[in-house]
Amino acid sequence: MEDILKQVQAGTVSVEEAKKQLATYEDLGFAKVDFHRKKRQGFPEVIFGEGKTPDQIISIYETMQKKETDILMTRVSPEKAEKIQSEHPELTYKVEADILYWKAEQPPEKREDTPYIAVICAGTSDLKVAEEAAITAEVFNSRVERFYDVGVAGIHRLMDQAQAIQRATVSIVIAGMEGALPSVVGGLVSHPVIAVPTSIGYGANFGGLSALLTMLNSCASGVSVVNIDNGFGGAYNAVLIDRMARGIKDK
Repeated sequence: MEDILKQVQAGTVSVEEAKKQLATYEDLGFAKVDFHRKKRQGFPEVIFGEGKTPDQIISIYETMQKKETDILMTRVSPEKAEKIQSEHPELTYKVEADILYWKAEQPPEKREDTPYIAVICAGTSDLKVAEEAAITAEVFNSRVERFYDVGVAGIHRLMDQAQAIQRATVSIVIAGMEGALPSVVGGLVSHPVIAVPTSIGYGANFGGLSALLTMLNSCASGVSVVNIDNGFGGAYNAVLIDRMARGIKDK
């Protein structure tokens, strides 16, 4: 703010241009794009693609891109992504997670000794939610290690990965069916566990409700739970924890 006011005083920036630069949001009519969120929370606003038209997503994206900040769009179907990318080929689409994103600048390569978030997935059917979590965390500049298809039906598969999981700063654990995996992981690690129930399962799974209730009733300490199929929410919280563990703020 001080820099902008000095430029106004020097006559290098007009009052109108200064007002635009100092605005905390822009009203597009159908959306108010929040430019101030990164200042408040450390992350820019994320575009939730479900329920929005491609044209609406494009308008929001173009408005945010002017601020030269990383942009993440979740729950974007392949059909929407194709139309959006036809106008903005600079965007990267991850079909396995229904995520579109743009990086204002590429972060430095992660080193082998960089702390990481463990994304742990019970079964292959849960991969879309797991990849939403993993890619969200990567776009937010955390290192991610994936541990997939290690559900409790074959618990030896999890035990084979236990040491690597224990070295993580935080684990995101994704499971459907009865949702038991986060409790098992919670009993093996000394770091926070974020449990993500998925809607995968037979009729009595009630679209993920049984997994949600199992996770909420976990006997393991240190397990927190987000909503059904909310890989993004799990990743957001995990990145906050990972940044605190690494002493990083607002990056």
